[in-house]
Amino acid sequence: MSAEPAFAGRYSNCLYALYEKGDNEGVELSFKHVEVANVIRLDADKAVHFCDGFTRRDFLHAGTLGLMGFGLTDLFSLKAQGAVFEDKDLNVIQLFLVGGPSQLDTWDMKPDAPSEIRGPYKPIKTNVAGIEICENFPRMARMADKYALVRSLYHTAAAVHDTGHQMMQTGRLFQGGVVSPNFGSVLAYKKGGRGAVPPHVLVPRPIGNTGGGLPHGQDAGFLGKSYDPFVLGSDPSDPNFKVPDMLPPDYISSLRTDRRRHWRQLVDQAVKGFESTPDAKLFDTNFNQAYGLMSSARAREAFELEREPDKLRDTYGRNRFGQSCLLARRLIEAGVRYVTVNMFETVFDEITWDIHGSRPFSPISCYRDLVGPMFDNAFSSLLEDLSQRGLLERTLVLATGEFGRTPKVNPAGGRDHWPACWTCIFAGGGIRGGQVVGASDEIGGAPKDRPVTPAEVAATVYHLMGFDLESFLPAQLGRIVPLVDNNAQPVKELLA
Repeated sequence: MSAEPAFAGRYSNCLYALYEKGDNEGVELSFKHVEVANVIRLDADKAVHFCDGFTRRDFLHAGTLGLMGFGLTDLFSLKAQGAVFEDKDLNVIQLFLVGGPSQLDTWDMKPDAPSEIRGPYKPIKTNVAGIEICENFPRMARMADKYALVRSLYHTAAAVHDTGHQMMQTGRLFQGGVVSPNFGSVLAYKKGGRGAVPPHVLVPRPIGNTGGGLPHGQDAGFLGKSYDPFVLGSDPSDPNFKVPDMLPPDYISSLRTDRRRHWRQLVDQAVKGFESTPDAKLFDTNFNQAYGLMSSARAREAFELEREPDKLRDTYGRNRFGQSCLLARRLIEAGVRYVTVNMFETVFDEITWDIHGSRPFSPISCYRDLVGPMFDNAFSSLLEDLSQRGLLERTLVLATGEFGRTPKVNPAGGRDHWPACWTCIFAGGGIRGGQVVGASDEIGGAPKDRPVTPAEVAATVYHLMGFDLESFLPAQLGRIVPLVDNNAQPVKELLA
C-alpha cells in the first residue's frame, strides 16, 4: 500500500486506508481502525440533514444505510468481542405471537367445561402420555417430547398489548420513563457478536401499532441504540425478497470504480467539523462490524433463503412467519446469537391471534383456517430442522404471546384480552421437554398450580444464557438496574 496522505483529521486517514485496500479486486475490505461517525455518503455531493437534529453523512451509500429508523451503523454498535462461530454459548430464537393466543383454543384446553368456556375446538393426544393440545396443531402433537408447556403464566398489569410485549421481552413493565432492554440486546451487550454477523436480529419487521401507543420492548432501551437489533425490514416470503441495506458485491465494485478518483475530495468535505459531534464517538466502535456484514459473503449468505430446498421451504410454510422461522435457523447457523421473529406486525385489519370476533380484529375460526396451521407448520419445522442439524441442544426456542384470552366466549363469538393466565412454550437448549409446568383452574382463568411471572421467564432465559441473575446493567445518568426484578428465579422445573 502506498504511503498515507495527510488528509484532514484521523477519520480521513482511516477512510484512505479503505480506499487503498479497495484497489485490489478480490481482496475483502478490512476496517481495523475506521473512526467515522454515523453515515457518510461518498456518492452524494453534500451533507444530508434530518429532522432529529443530527447530521447524517452517508459513508459508502451501500444500498442506503438507513434501516427502520436507524442507520445500519447505529444498529451495529455492538461489542467487538469474540469471532469464533463454533462456541458452545446458548443461542435463542424468540417467536413472538403478536395478538395473544387463547390458552383455551391452543395448548390448555378445557373439554369438560361448558360450551361458552371450552370453545369450538377439540383436544388431541400428543406423543407424551397425559398431554393434550388443540386439534389445530397436529404436527406439534407428534413432537411434544421436544417442548415444555408453561400453563400458568400471568401478569397483573393493564390488559393491553403493549404492556405484555414489554414484560415478555424484557422481564419488566416500563415505568417512570425507563425503557428496559430486550433479552437479545442484553445478550449483545454482554457477549457481543460472532464475526461479521450481528448478535441480535429481528425479523421480519418490528411490532407496529397495537393500540397502546407504548414501546414494545424490542430494542436496547437504556443500554443505548448501539445494542439495538439488526432489523430485517422486509418479508422473506416475498418472491423478490432481498435484504435492505445489504451491499451486493457488484455494487462494491461499481462504487469502487466510479468513485475512487473523487474520494479524497469527498472525504474532506464530508468529515469537516464532524469529529466534535456525538455521532463520531458512537461510530468509532461499530463501523467495522456494520461494513463487515455488508462485505462478508458468509453474512450475506445467511439471508439467502433461495439456497434452501423448495421442499423444506414448503414444510415451514410459504408465508411470512414460516419463512421468517426458516431464516431464523439460517441466522443461528451463521453465528447470530439471538433472533426475534414477530409472527404479526399489528392486530388491526390483519388475521392474528387477537380473536375479539369482529372487525378490525380476527374471528376465532382463524385458529383453524390460518393462524393455527401457520404456527403448527413453522414451529414444528423449526424444531425438527434445528434438531437434525445438531443445533437444538444449544438453541433455546421460546414461543409466547403477550397475554391469554377471556375464559368465556364474548357475544361476537371471540375472546378478549386476559393477562390473568395463559400458556407459553419452551424448547431446545437447556429445557426438559415432554412436560407441562403449572396448571390453570377449571376454566383456564387463573393459575391453580405453580404461577409463573414474566420476570421468572426472563430469569430462566438469562440463566440459560449463563448470566449472573444478581448482576446489574448500566442505565442513564450513571445508574444501575438489576438484571431481573424482585429477585426473580428461573423456572427450575423447565431446566434439563
